[in-house]
Amino acid sequence: MTATESADATAIEDVLKARFGETIAVDPSLQGLETLKHMASRRVCRRYLDKPVDPKLLRLLLACALSSPSKSDLQQGDVVIVQDAAKRKAIMDLIPSMPWMKEAPIFLVFCGDAQRLPRISALRGKPYPNDHLDAFFNSTVDGAIVMTSFIAAAEAVGLGCCQISVVRDNCDVLRDTLALPKRVVPIAGLCVGWPAGPGRLSARLAIDARVHVDTYEAGKLEAQLDEYDRRRNAAEPGLRQRDTARWGEAPFYGWSEDKARQYATPQRTDFGAFVRAQGFKLE
Repeated sequence: MTATESADATAIEDVLKARFGETIAVDPSLQGLETLKHMASRRVCRRYLDKPVDPKLLRLLLACALSSPSKSDLQQGDVVIVQDAAKRKAIMDLIPSMPWMKEAPIFLVFCGDAQRLPRISALRGKPYPNDHLDAFFNSTVDGAIVMTSFIAAAEAVGLGCCQISVVRDNCDVLRDTLALPKRVVPIAGLCVGWPAGPGRLSARLAIDARVHVDTYEAGKLEAQLDEYDRRRNAAEPGLRQRDTARWGEAPFYGWSEDKARQYATPQRTDFGAFVRAQGFKLE
């Protein structure tokens, strides 16, 4: 065991303690500690240096991302690099609350692409009887895997990323701006660039709240939420309270109250209609 391996193991233990409130022992002799340290320590990046990303590096990272697992080798996760200034402006003007979208040197849109397989079937003279909900599910899961793989690759070389799922608030504009064909849906945007400073390390729900053994365990949720709210507030105090005109000022405002208020207002109620208009049959 080297001093570097020992230091990496300690760093992983420390960051996971901060994130989950639990001490997780890390064997210094494990392979891949540097990769685990990057994954455990990841932070959202919303401030970028005025420094371009080499197109060759972007190409490399995309190749690594597209090497990710794919359901039945269908390869249905696609990426749109939004380079054109007018197209970027059209998308980003819709989301003025996120100025970091304009600052990032790279903006990508990850998509689920279910149009390629029916075309392959037609080209090869075969029927395509699988036009149902699973086609939508498979393609969007593939696209999400490609996106998370890209984030891991980008952060491994020192880049910072910020996922922008709110682009789905304006799917029609996104479709028209990027000329997305039928059976292709946007999953999320992604800002990419060289970080201008350290991002925030977000505390997470306890591992046992999200990992289940043999049967799904939901009976402890209330206690788990209380523990997490207090732990997260201690690490990240001062969370801005949402919609106080409707809900008032809470004496204690934790993550669970914030998420409950966020989803007390309808969001993307037209997304199902958009997906169907894109040619998906969701039966």
